[in-house]
Amino acid sequence: MVKDLFERIQNNKGPLGKWASQAEGYYVFPKLEGELGPRMQFHGKDILNWSLNDYLGLANHPEVRQADTEAAAKYGAAYPMGARMMSGHTDAHEQLEKELAAFVMKESAYLLNFGYQGIMSAIDALVTKNDIIVYDVDAHACIIDGVRLHMGKRFTYKHNDLESMEKNLQRATKMAMETGGGILFITEGVFGMRGQQGKLKEIVAMKEKYNFRLLVDDAHGFGTLGKTGAGAGEEQGCQDGIDVYFSTFAKSMASIGAFLAADKDIIDYLKYNLRSQMFAKALPMIQTVGALKRLQLLRDNPSLKDKLWENVNALQNGLKAHGFNIGDTNTCVTPVYLEGSIPEAMVMVNDLRENYGIFLSIVVYPVIPKGIILLRMIPTASHTLADIEETLTAFDAIREKLVNGTYAKLAEANVENMA
Repeated sequence: MVKDLFERIQNNKGPLGKWASQAEGYYVFPKLEGELGPRMQFHGKDILNWSLNDYLGLANHPEVRQADTEAAAKYGAAYPMGARMMSGHTDAHEQLEKELAAFVMKESAYLLNFGYQGIMSAIDALVTKNDIIVYDVDAHACIIDGVRLHMGKRFTYKHNDLESMEKNLQRATKMAMETGGGILFITEGVFGMRGQQGKLKEIVAMKEKYNFRLLVDDAHGFGTLGKTGAGAGEEQGCQDGIDVYFSTFAKSMASIGAFLAADKDIIDYLKYNLRSQMFAKALPMIQTVGALKRLQLLRDNPSLKDKLWENVNALQNGLKAHGFNIGDTNTCVTPVYLEGSIPEAMVMVNDLRENYGIFLSIVVYPVIPKGIILLRMIPTASHTLADIEETLTAFDAIREKLVNGTYAKLAEANVENMA
């Protein structure tokens, strides 16, 4: 007898879904209200928000708001209607691609509707079943899902580990010689959970020994790293060695959309083979025109990045001075590592939000090892030094409660009440 497809789904909600009844609306799928910025509202209370991917503070920049408003008034939300290949192509889309390519120092660029589906589809388009993929074990879920589409061989290397990279490149080289294919190496400019830059300079140097092409997801590096903000490749002086550069608009550009940049022949190929774009409606003009304004501000106002880094340095140096472990981040992403259980983490987050007015992202097992609590903060150019001092004071208090067992007792009491 054939099983009901939904039987498994109804009996196993998944590693996150099983907590939905207790967590939804507060710990997951929280509703932040009010104008986007460091100060918002959560469950009717004012909070200081460290979970906003608006690095440069462009979300509420007056020129951005005006550009978005004027684009909406002129074009509405529907235009252009249809896929770009068939009926949705415009001068604005072409102009944005030209400016993005120039900004990241590549010959050509291709605009994407969404980052997640865009890089998945790019991986799928760049390789055949004969090709080999080598990628970082800590790569973002969008890369993992893109690799899952690959019908050929793939190898993972230990996170940012040069010896493991070379070992797997050797394995990939041997395999590619058997299949008659090539090698696609995938890493990130900035790993968004722990804040480390990918070792792009060292990876590019490996091209002298191994024949591979390099795809870099620089979602967190674009706009924040490098002299001009062109990203981790510029920061490390190896932008030329990145064969396919990818970034999203969801971080520094405070919008929706993404792009790929590479040599013109590669972009021309992707335009005609990237399934997520060929068969999808074009990016609406509100986002396209809005992205042009955001890119202009990002390019022409280095003070935005300077202010961001002033806040980043103040926050990270303050945390270290207060004795907190922030790992080896060398980017804006600011993790704080504490020791504790998942129930303790939930009590801690509740305390931070309800009693200290601090909202941030919390990460626990299985994303990180058991017994570790990761508090992940995203500083922006819109935060103030006063915001940072307020947060440091709150962190001192919650650490004390974690160490002296207060959170453990409250967590135990919560479990007993639910029993």
